[in-house]
Amino acid sequence: MPWRLNTSPYYVLVSELMLQQTQVDRVVPKFLAFIKRFPDEKSLAEAELGDVLSLWSGLGYNRRAKFLHQAAKKIMEEYEGVFPETEEALRSLSGVGPGTAGAIMAYAFNQPVVFIETNVRTVYFHHFFQDKMDVRDAELVPLIQQTMDKAHVREFYWALMDYGVWLKKEGLGRISQSRHYKKQTPLRGSVREVRGKIIKTLTAKQVAVSVLREEIDGDERFEPALDGLVRDGLVTRSGEQVYLTK
Repeated sequence: MPWRLNTSPYYVLVSELMLQQTQVDRVVPKFLAFIKRFPDEKSLAEAELGDVLSLWSGLGYNRRAKFLHQAAKKIMEEYEGVFPETEEALRSLSGVGPGTAGAIMAYAFNQPVVFIETNVRTVYFHHFFQDKMDVRDAELVPLIQQTMDKAHVREFYWALMDYGVWLKKEGLGRISQSRHYKKQTPLRGSVREVRGKIIKTLTAKQVAVSVLREEIDGDERFEPALDGLVRDGLVTRSGEQVYLTK
């Protein structure tokens, strides 16, 4: 995992947003391509959103690319190019919630913060909540605080991630025990699937709406998907022409 070889906050931010709802094996090649094209906050902030979306295409949940682009702009414009180092400041960046802020504090700055995500839950459920359902994250916090290796926070969380993955592969994952668990809806047959097809098509060209609909074999999901992309600021519609937002 390249973000473990270089733990700069920018690398961690990019990897954490890519890893939201996307598996590691799909993220690694995209991460390497993204970092090659946008090696730092400055290059990303100066890029056009359409270029960022083109490179992101294939990962899904394309709003994450917009959030990352906005975060880079804020770092350059409001923080004068200095990556914020507090949880409060980090959470002011687009797309950065408590979990992502905690991950940056732990992985980039080696700070003994508590953050909770799927693999963390998996480990603590396995050892402390085998017979309990509807477990709140708040119940995990004191356990993580007591078991954390505060001298090696970064390595501690890496170990939790790897251990959680192993438990799930062994059929020992119990993520459904979490009160916060929401099963991801299938991609096939969803509006999200059509959104991805629209973005992928528009990475190559600007086209008319009618042509776009025909090229992606649009069905009744086409208009909601396109309208949603326009509303999210990812796609621009000018008359009958559509293109990735610049």
